[in-house]
Order: sequence, then C-alpha cells, then structure tokens
Amino acid sequence: MGFFKEETVVYKPVEEIDLGPHSDQIYVRANVKAPRMAGLLVKIFAWFLESRIFGTLLMYILKKNNLIHKFITNAEIEEPPLFVPSHPFEDLKDQQDVKCIDSDLSPPEQVQQAIDCLPHSSSENTVKSNSFHRWTILDYSRAYRSGEITPRMVAERFIKAVRESSSPPLQMSFFINYNIQDILKQATESTLRYERGQPISFLDGIPIAIKDEIDCSPYPTTGGTKWLHKVRSCTDDACCVKRLRSCGAILVGKTNMHELGAGASGINPHYGATRNPYDISKISGGSSSGSAAVVASGLCPAALGVDGGGSVRMPAALCGVVGLKPTFGRIPHSGVFPLNWTVGMVGILAGTIEDAFIVYAAMSGRLPSDQPTSSVQPKVYFPLLNSAEPISDVKLAKYSEWFDDCSDDIRICCSQSLDKLKKHYGWKVVDVTIPEIESMRLAHYSTIGSECSASLSSHLEKLDPAESGWDVRVGLGAYGAFSSKEYIKAQQIRNRQMQFHMKIFARADVIVSPTTGVTAYPIKDDAVETGELDYINGAALVRYSIAGNFLGLPAVTVPVGYDKLGLPIGLQFIGRPWSEPTLIHIASAMQALCMSEYRKPEVFHDLLNRD
Repeated sequence: MGFFKEETVVYKPVEEIDLGPHSDQIYVRANVKAPRMAGLLVKIFAWFLESRIFGTLLMYILKKNNLIHKFITNAEIEEPPLFVPSHPFEDLKDQQDVKCIDSDLSPPEQVQQAIDCLPHSSSENTVKSNSFHRWTILDYSRAYRSGEITPRMVAERFIKAVRESSSPPLQMSFFINYNIQDILKQATESTLRYERGQPISFLDGIPIAIKDEIDCSPYPTTGGTKWLHKVRSCTDDACCVKRLRSCGAILVGKTNMHELGAGASGINPHYGATRNPYDISKISGGSSSGSAAVVASGLCPAALGVDGGGSVRMPAALCGVVGLKPTFGRIPHSGVFPLNWTVGMVGILAGTIEDAFIVYAAMSGRLPSDQPTSSVQPKVYFPLLNSAEPISDVKLAKYSEWFDDCSDDIRICCSQSLDKLKKHYGWKVVDVTIPEIESMRLAHYSTIGSECSASLSSHLEKLDPAESGWDVRVGLGAYGAFSSKEYIKAQQIRNRQMQFHMKIFARADVIVSPTTGVTAYPIKDDAVETGELDYINGAALVRYSIAGNFLGLPAVTVPVGYDKLGLPIGLQFIGRPWSEPTLIHIASAMQALCMSEYRKPEVFHDLLNRD
C-alpha cells in the first residue's frame, strides 16, 4: 500500500512568502522520471497507454512519479482559480522613450511609424567588419528601392534555395507546404509596385514564412498533422496574416512544426525533422521549428510562430535568432488553430530585434470584435530606438538558483552577457526568489494538455490513431488523462504565480534568464520515423519559458553566444504586461553588444547575392 500513499503540499498564502534573495523557499529542480523513447519502444509504450486495462495504471504511475499528484492533484491551495491571463492595460504615457501610436492607423502606416523609431544607421549598411550579418528587412527594402534587385529575383532565388535544402544531403525539412506559382505571383506584383515607385510599405516584397498552425491562403492548415486539414478547412487568412499581406509582404509558405505543437524538438515523422542550420545533425527546437530554421538560414528575415510553451523562444534560441512573444491579447488570435486558448500566442522569429519590431508593428493594433479583451482596448506604444540617450536605470530581476540550472556553457555565456549589460549601460541586477517554479511548470503542462485535449476532442473521437505520430499518440494520451480537479488547481497556481510575478515587477523592469537549459541536441535515427519522447531534454528546454505563456507575459530571446560545439545560446527577458517597448529596447541594447560576435550558420542562403 506504500506506493499508493499520496503525498501532498499545503501552499502557504501568497502574502506570507518572501520573494527576496534570502527567502526560505526551496528551488525544486524538474523531477522528470521518464526514459527517452523512440522507434519500437515508443510504439510499445503507446499501445500500452491506449489500452483500457494498462493505460489508467500507467498514467497514475507517471503522474505520481513526476510529482503531479503532490504539487497539483492533492495540493491544498487557498487562492481562487485564475482561468485567463488577461491584464488591465497600463498606460505608458509618462515614459520618455516610447511613442503612442494612433489606434486608427493601417498596418502599412504602423510599419512606417516603426521605421521612424529606428536609428538612422539601421537604414544604411550596418556591416562594418567581417562579422556575420543576416540581411534585414531594411536591407531588402533598400535594394528594391535602388533597383539593385527585385522581389521577383529574390523569390526565384528563394525557390531554388528551398529546393536545394529540401534534397539530400541537407534534407532540412523547413516547409510543410509552399506554392511556387503563388510566391512568384506575389513577387511579380510587388516588383511592379516598385517599378511604379509605389511600394505599399517597407515590408513590400519581404519574404515571410508562416507556421502551419496559422491560416494563410492558399494553403491548408495542418498543425503538423496528416489529418487536421481534412476536418478543418482554411478559407481565409488569419488576422495577423491579413495585416502582413496588406503591407505587401510575400507570404512564402507554411513552415514545419512539431505535430500539434506537442513537443520541443521539432522532429515531425510526417514532414521530416527540421534541422538546425548551425549543425544539421541537431534539432532546431519546437514547436515553431521551421520558422526558426528559415530565419537562421537566411531564407526569410522574419517568420511567424505560435508560442504555447516557449514554442517561439526555444527554437529561436537554439537556431541563433530573435524570438518575440507579446503580451496575451496583444496580437489578434483569430484564424490561429486553437490548440490552447489561454497559453498560446502568435510570436515573431527574426534575424534582428529591429526586424521583429517591424513585423510586430504590422500586426499590432485594434483587436477584432470577435476577440475578447478587457473593457479598454490596449493602446499601442513603440520604443524610440533612435533616442539620443539609451534606455537607462533598468533593473533586471535574477533568481540565481533558477538562472544557473542549465549547462555550464549556457550559464557562463548568459552570466557574461548580463555582466556586459551592467558594465556598458550601468543597469542593476536585483536578486529575487521566484517560488514554486516546478509547480508552475506542472500546472502549465496540466493546462496546455487539458486545453489541447478539449480542443481536439471532437476530432480525436473519429480519428484513426495510425494517422498520428507515435510520440503524439503518447502525448495525447497523457493530455486526456488530466481531470477537471487538476485543471482547476492548476489555475489556482496560476493565480499564485501571477501575484508573485507582479510583486517582482514592482521591484524590477524585467526578469532575466537563459532561454533554454541546454543547447540543440542530436537528432537520432530512431526518432525520424516515430518521433521521440525525451521529457528530460524537453523539461530542460522549457525551463525558462513557462511564465511567458502561463501568465500571459511578454518575453524576448536574443542570441548572445555559442557553446563549445558552436551551437547558439539565447538570453531571455520577461516583461510586465504591455511592456513590449521596454523589452525591445533591452533586446536591442543586448544585441548591440553581441552582434559583432555572431557566426554564420553551416546552412545559409544569401538571397541578396552579395558575397
């Protein structure tokens, strides 16, 4: 009977917990007890999990061993549940380094406002040395306006590069779907606009890729599956895609993703494992794997992803690019497949923070009437990156035990980057304690799993399990095993964490951490056909991402260096609600200190042909 004896936690009231550096709160490392499985082993495990006799017992054992029973199921929590991480808007009108944007501006007009916020040097060739430089949106726009190159020429080079990278020996698996005729049609129309001297915006002719979880005509939305598009037709662009299209962007196709967003590796048994441009034997990260890899490889200056559990920031960090996840409710979510209602948000992957800002500007603005908001439509503020004085007096909250819970290479690199910020800008580090981080990870997993299972329930009842990857079959089995009690208790933990984080933001501007606990790990042969279950590496990848999703907070990752194998490392900044301007300022400052050290990936396509 000892095995079935249940452990429980009685959570102290929030107001009794010290968030200072000398708090008595103990940092609990992720207690993942699940062996890596792929190939035949994952098939056998899926069969057992799907059986009526063994499945319930297996899930009970997994939940108990991974402390879900202790921290969630049987926990005693006094705070009421918080079901949606929406935030009242806080006006930034007293800040000197931001500009309020008229709510009635069109997306092209907002792009122009963003361009006006950039330093003049951004509109000139910024390559001053032999350091590696991805071509930016402004590089493309300047080349188009000068007549040096046309969007049609770039589109033709893009198509050739995708063909090359999709074939042996590379087999990068960047895209699930791309339509050559549609790409050339968009590019030809853009070229004609430039010839007439009438480009729509600085995004006119810029290739941008879309994660295959976001509706984008003329493509089906597969969610990385072989079946979703058969039961859910895509008849229109998602709102965020419409706004990019209205700016003249060339939408170049649907990027590969971890099936149903249910993993962190980006290995998809249906469409291939998206490979890391810095080392094609390594993962690109998920679930927005293709979007990160196309940006890293130079195929697009920017791409869209969806971030439900770090799914924009993780692959961005592993592939050495910028990943920006806005505040919950900032970017319209209509037309995005609702895999998880309260934790998933459209995000941006880009070669530079300035490019992420420009794309963010195009998509921000009034929310559609069908999207619930607080009583007041949030105003849009842009950061004045062209200010003569760099942003000052920034306070960076750091929880040292959590910050250091990563590989040695990441810890050393991220610590050195933080020291650079302190030394160069005079910013201050505020030592804090963020309690119950492991409880938050498990509560987020309970939430994202329950919401995904509910979202897909009507389809899964009719679905032949053989149409799903083996790793996703296991994931969906786990997702469906969460009870209503566990979901509600997870929302009580969300309430606690929201209070903890708001108290920390009363003392600091942002929370700083590594973006991932490990760098990109190898793609093993047995995982390519079946997918893989690697919850130990998965927990290390998501370690620093959860608050951004579970609490609806904006966050950004910036590349800051490389490990001993030359694989990229990202540093993350998590902001208070609606603080995107501050995050972009801080990311720009960090990028400026690291950019001269950036390295060219193993797989890189120069679409402006300037080598």
